[in-house]
Amino acid sequence: MWTYENPVRVRFGAGTLNEIDDLVQGRAYCLVTYDEPVFHDIARRITGIAGLAALTIDNVVPNPDFGILAETCDRFAAVRPAPEVIVALGGGSVIDTAKVIAAGGNGFDAVKRYLEDGNGEDALTAVPIIAIPTTAGTGSEVTCWATVWDTAKARKHSLSHRSLYPTDALIDPELMLGMPRELTVNTGLDALSHALESIWNVNGNPISANHAVYAATEVLSALPGLVEDPGNIVLRTRIARAATFAGLAFSNTKTALAHSISYPITLHHGTPHGLACSFSLAMVMRSAIGASDVCDGGLRRIFGEDLSAGADRLEEFLVVLGVSVDKADYGVKDEEWRALIESAISGERGRNFIGSRKRVFESLGVAVRQPGVSTMRS
Repeated sequence: MWTYENPVRVRFGAGTLNEIDDLVQGRAYCLVTYDEPVFHDIARRITGIAGLAALTIDNVVPNPDFGILAETCDRFAAVRPAPEVIVALGGGSVIDTAKVIAAGGNGFDAVKRYLEDGNGEDALTAVPIIAIPTTAGTGSEVTCWATVWDTAKARKHSLSHRSLYPTDALIDPELMLGMPRELTVNTGLDALSHALESIWNVNGNPISANHAVYAATEVLSALPGLVEDPGNIVLRTRIARAATFAGLAFSNTKTALAHSISYPITLHHGTPHGLACSFSLAMVMRSAIGASDVCDGGLRRIFGEDLSAGADRLEEFLVVLGVSVDKADYGVKDEEWRALIESAISGERGRNFIGSRKRVFESLGVAVRQPGVSTMRS
């Protein structure tokens, strides 16, 4: 038995930004975006079509943190009358910030309590969100969770609630044409990670698998060409579509081991999320092979019959894009790597992984310590 659900209405295609008025429908809205010239220009286009925003929040930074989110929620809560809808224009950090505001419409304390101890759900608000992604990677425009960081306590939280699905996702590949090479690579690899992580996942289902296979195949095919020709609207469209399909896949499965590995590397070493969750993909894939006929079947649709050779090709793909697959290049030493893998396997995302602990340690090159036995290879 399986189920699949995603309530987000998606409008996709070059020029769809011009349809924003159809989505705002005359409501007072809060615009959430970055304080950068390119986003100022797009924001002017939006206000020219949909009217002036009741509030503009443009203090968004990568990996949104408790401190700045508390200030942001206070600003939103102070507006009267309250905005009726939030328009999120930007990458994953913007859309995550918009979700926190949507839940913390009366202040951040309710969100903080919900994140830290799971209580206070009834104090959360549910302001509708229109998501307009300007990067192709996070899939946040079609999921109901947001990544939130408590830097002071060195913790990463996932704000998850069904009310946080955007009501609409407006995906216009033309908005992504100016993305620099590094961001194109990092976000494209994030989409690939979402796709593969939803395949080697205990929560997978036939619909999520179809979305994931399509997404991974497209990223593997189109991303290298896009990196060399970033102004190519055809390739931008393919990657934007792939990222959305990857989002539709993991919106039902959540992520798995590679993401669990990635969070402390981002938190402690400052590695961008797309790199942190992708450099281990080939290693994780090797540990997933043979764990499930369904998983192997999905991977074969992407990589062909020889999955071991497919993992090698995946590694080569990463290297061609300039991504090191050596943990040391991210500042991770052997002892930290061992502890990180142990923690990742037992974490929420690690428990979604379909493979065995033994194969994980074997594939990720970690010596296993067993009580009463000298250190040995798994």
